[in-house]
Amino acid sequence: MRGESRRAAIEPFYVMEVLKAAADRALVKGDVLSLVAGQPSTPAPAPVLRAVHEAIDADVLGYTEALGIPPLREVIAAYHRAESGADVTAEDVVITTGSSGAFSLIFLAAFDVGDTVVVARPGYPGYRNTLAALGCRVVELDCGPATRYQPTVAMLEALPKPPAGLIIASPANPTGTMIDPHELAAIARWCDDHGTLLISDEIYHGITYGGATSSAWETSRESVVIGSVSKYFSMTGWRLGWMLVPAGLRPALQRLAANLTVCPPTVSQYAAIAAFTPESIAELDGHVRRYAVNRDLLLRGLPELGFRDLAPADGAFYIYADIAHRTNNSAKWCADLLDATGVAIVPGIDFDTARGNQTVRMSFAGATADIAEAIERLRSF
Repeated sequence: MRGESRRAAIEPFYVMEVLKAAADRALVKGDVLSLVAGQPSTPAPAPVLRAVHEAIDADVLGYTEALGIPPLREVIAAYHRAESGADVTAEDVVITTGSSGAFSLIFLAAFDVGDTVVVARPGYPGYRNTLAALGCRVVELDCGPATRYQPTVAMLEALPKPPAGLIIASPANPTGTMIDPHELAAIARWCDDHGTLLISDEIYHGITYGGATSSAWETSRESVVIGSVSKYFSMTGWRLGWMLVPAGLRPALQRLAANLTVCPPTVSQYAAIAAFTPESIAELDGHVRRYAVNRDLLLRGLPELGFRDLAPADGAFYIYADIAHRTNNSAKWCADLLDATGVAIVPGIDFDTARGNQTVRMSFAGATADIAEAIERLRSF
């Protein structure tokens, strides 16, 4: 029997292993408080649920255009114009099967085997692992507290030569930190000047706690912006994302999308149009207010328990904590915590290939009562 390919020899996503361990315990003891999953704990907005029923009743729901239905592309373009002031048209928008599908498509469209792509460490492992599977050379920038866990122009200037691509995320997973708008603009200009494709992951826009977000397209229309209905819009399982892409990359994306996925999920496309209505936005902003309460509980409670080195949680719904004073094996520490208390959190090994054995990530997207109870169980541990 033929074995697996070399490109499949990438690291697993350890978050999924923790989710399974938590689910196994829940079946036996029923006491799990999960601070694991990077997803909202709420359903899609009410207008979206109504829209999906209407679409199921009224439409055949066959294939759509490979790059998405025009009404959704127009709604997303209008959303970006309102949010950032960037000049975005429907033609600039490419609808994808989740933001994961967007990354796969743009990596295939823009990078060749052997190209160097730079990512931040700590950072979302899907960037690194997908690039590796496609034969790209991944270079990690060590981004610590001194730069708020984000890359800078100075780091790019220190590279031996400009890379083919740079991926940034603001707000970021796992840290929740954001790039200052002036620094983001400077990064975008540097990439334009050096022939580096900037890919700006902006899927957590809308979930922030006082700071200002900015979009790469405010500075550079040669960059790529990634969006999704999964986070702020509370539609994770609907598997729908999008990209704002330069005109020169659209023909390649058209060809790749048509061959690899035919089209994004049709029912999700029609339903997602309703996610951008004022009624939906009001509901979603209510979720963000709950996230803010949960965030404050953790930022107050964790230092009392000895978690003093926390990344600035500017946005998203994560707390990223250094636990080097407690362990040098975060995976075992998290397993022991789950076994002793029923509280499930994620070891940092997914996000940081150098120091992830000394860090953990906690999601605060759940119910406020669960966050408060998790703190008390952590206190006993």
